[in-house]
Amino acid sequence: MMLRYLICIFALIFLVCCASDTYVEKENHIVIEVIELPTPNLVGNMFLEETLSQRRSRRTFSNVSLALADLSQLLWAAQGITHVSGKRTAPSAGALYPLEIYVVVGSVESLSQGVYHYDPEANSVNKILDGDMRQELLLAAGNQSAVGNAAIDIVITAVYERTTQKYGDRGIRYVVLEAGHVAQNIYLQCESLGFNTVSIGSFNDQEVKNLLNIEEDPLYIMPVGHPE
Repeated sequence: MMLRYLICIFALIFLVCCASDTYVEKENHIVIEVIELPTPNLVGNMFLEETLSQRRSRRTFSNVSLALADLSQLLWAAQGITHVSGKRTAPSAGALYPLEIYVVVGSVESLSQGVYHYDPEANSVNKILDGDMRQELLLAAGNQSAVGNAAIDIVITAVYERTTQKYGDRGIRYVVLEAGHVAQNIYLQCESLGFNTVSIGSFNDQEVKNLLNIEEDPLYIMPVGHPE
């Protein structure tokens, strides 16, 4: 009996120690629902050179909803897994992957409105907040109309410690550079799918953090939708 008791105690200590190693942004997430995403396509409708030549920032959108497959494709372009080793679509210093991707969903087929967190390893989104948050995000972004009018708003956030614990202060630069890689991937995927998007860096950081209930630092808001 005593041996079994000691084993249980050691097991509990082990679990607590493991949990303490997780990043703080995970602790605030109460997952309402997990939605498995469709498998992303690896062959598109356009050559890379075409997407590069046509890439533009576009701030106007129609009221047409995105398909769930479109959302899956966009998130995969941002941070999708591309190798059994865990490598992703965007390069990351030391393969430390300090970025987290959130989606403020307003109009996606087969997906209720709310805030979702992308899980690249499972190719799924975890719903962490219910309801249409686009207007609140619009206010946090200084009333930039694109944020409120898009079907979705992709929010790219950073956990700097994942990189700075290896590279020191220089790691801050690496994280910001990585966000740029991810944003360009989203731009090019939007061109391929025929969507409009724009990268927005002007917003109130704390208001965005409060809205999403996160500790990470937001770096980009990218509204996405069908063109008018």
